[in-house]
Amino acid sequence: MKIAVITDNGETISQHFGRAPYYLVLTIENGQVVQRELREKMGHNQFSAEPHHEEHHHGEHGQDEASHSKHARMAETIGDCQAVLCGGMGYGAYESLRSLNIQPIVTDLGDIDAAVQAYMDGTLVDHTEKLH
Repeated sequence: MKIAVITDNGETISQHFGRAPYYLVLTIENGQVVQRELREKMGHNQFSAEPHHEEHHHGEHGQDEASHSKHARMAETIGDCQAVLCGGMGYGAYESLRSLNIQPIVTDLGDIDAAVQAYMDGTLVDHTEKLH
């Protein structure tokens, strides 16, 4: 099993999915982390030259087709992961990841190892109230 964590530095969980430059991908076997791989992640800065069209549905942003396409491109490098942990993300990104069969989890934990252990233990809380 592989889990991706949104990070700015490879050590702590980033507070924003779209702005963080990296995924730390952890390979888990028999309840133990056996490999860590830092992968570059596309983010808002790579899309700055593209048109920014957002349709608002019930006050939620990032749910139009163009936004979903951007979210899918951000997730291409973690297509082999079952979940992605972050400190915050937009509602559209959350739903896009779910549609790609990657479970997004918004956590209030900052320590990568603690969050991954909680995920493996089944105790990691998904703070969807932090979606924006």
